[in-house]
Amino acid sequence: MTDRGTPAAAGAEVAGSGRRRVPRVHRAWLVAGVTFLVLLASAAFRSSLGVLLVPIEEDLGWSRTDTSIAVSINLIVYGVAAPFAAALLERIGVRRTAVVALLLICLGCLASTVMTAPWQLSVLWGGVIGVATGSVALVFGAIVVNRWFVARRGLVLGILGAAWATGQLIFLPLLAATVDAFGWRAAAYVIAGCCAVLLPVVALVLRDRPSDVGLEPYGGVDDEVVVVAPPTATAAVVHAVTVLREVVATRAFLLLAGTFFVCGWTTNGIISSHFVPAAHDHGMAATTAAGLLAVVGVFDIVGTIGSGWLTDRYDPRVLLAAYYGLRGLALLAVPALLGPSVEPPLLVVIALFGLDWVATVPPTVVLCRSAFGAERGGIVFGWVFAAHMIGAGVAAAASGAMRAASGDYTSAWILAGALAVAAAVGALLLPRRVS
Repeated sequence: MTDRGTPAAAGAEVAGSGRRRVPRVHRAWLVAGVTFLVLLASAAFRSSLGVLLVPIEEDLGWSRTDTSIAVSINLIVYGVAAPFAAALLERIGVRRTAVVALLLICLGCLASTVMTAPWQLSVLWGGVIGVATGSVALVFGAIVVNRWFVARRGLVLGILGAAWATGQLIFLPLLAATVDAFGWRAAAYVIAGCCAVLLPVVALVLRDRPSDVGLEPYGGVDDEVVVVAPPTATAAVVHAVTVLREVVATRAFLLLAGTFFVCGWTTNGIISSHFVPAAHDHGMAATTAAGLLAVVGVFDIVGTIGSGWLTDRYDPRVLLAAYYGLRGLALLAVPALLGPSVEPPLLVVIALFGLDWVATVPPTVVLCRSAFGAERGGIVFGWVFAAHMIGAGVAAAASGAMRAASGDYTSAWILAGALAVAAAVGALLLPRRVS
């Protein structure tokens, strides 16, 4: 009898020869493809609240302060969930984590259609959807890549990082159009339906490790990886905290977490959460502004995959410095360029946003692994990613407060640009390894 969990199950046995042939396409690429879809859904559905803010406020009579609090909670919970998810993945597995997360997103969206008070938005989008999307965010992708790939790690990290951009490319214009035509509740139904469609695909394809299907990782055995699953879920959480305690005082961690804090501030914190409302303040239609975020998505697919390719070949510290420096210049230019129509200079800035939107991810993941080792690198990146989303959450609240105080977002754009320039300097101070 053929073991369904081995390569023979994929048609690998040669008739009459008693030998098995290796599948032409390694299963790692199929796993990476489904992981891309999970990350795409996570990023798109988390960031969709930016498109829903104004319609929810107008429909339910809530203030920008009410909705900004929900966005802030969503971003922070999304990030803080990551390191614990990284540890729990060792206990409950990649596939079960993804299935549970998609179910929670689906239920959270459906429940949000009957909200009657601002605190419910904070609980559902901030808490439930924040935890769910944070559990299947970039840390999830980094762990899948570290388990399934030895060769092409940087490239695959770049491809999976582009899932964030593709989520915006596909879903934000669709959701904006759905809101215009049918209302914000219809957009929530669309999100829930997409999660329901993705669930069986994840259940059928994802596996925790190559050994579960009788394979080695793509590119051969990784001698650095030592898999020791925590005996309980509680032990997994304790392990995540222990790793943080061990690394938190090192220069490498402080600089990686600090620069990624700024990365979150200057992407999810201000652009994803406030670009559409800021453009609306200048007379631009919401669908047009969402379309510009889609343009960011198009360029980020190129930029992030290209960053993965570059990370396999060049010093990741220099790459990070270049990415943050260019982002800072683009942010500083935004206040002078926003208006009711889209002019060529604004398109140039949008293209710059796109090219380095998630380009910071491959070099940051590689630096976490090289500085802290294969065994702790995933959890360390989880904490660094938490810093990213805390930065995003603080920025979402701070940018909303600046707008409420001054009547526009000019000071928020200038602050974000200055922070990005500071992060460029910090990236050059990163060590390759912890001494």
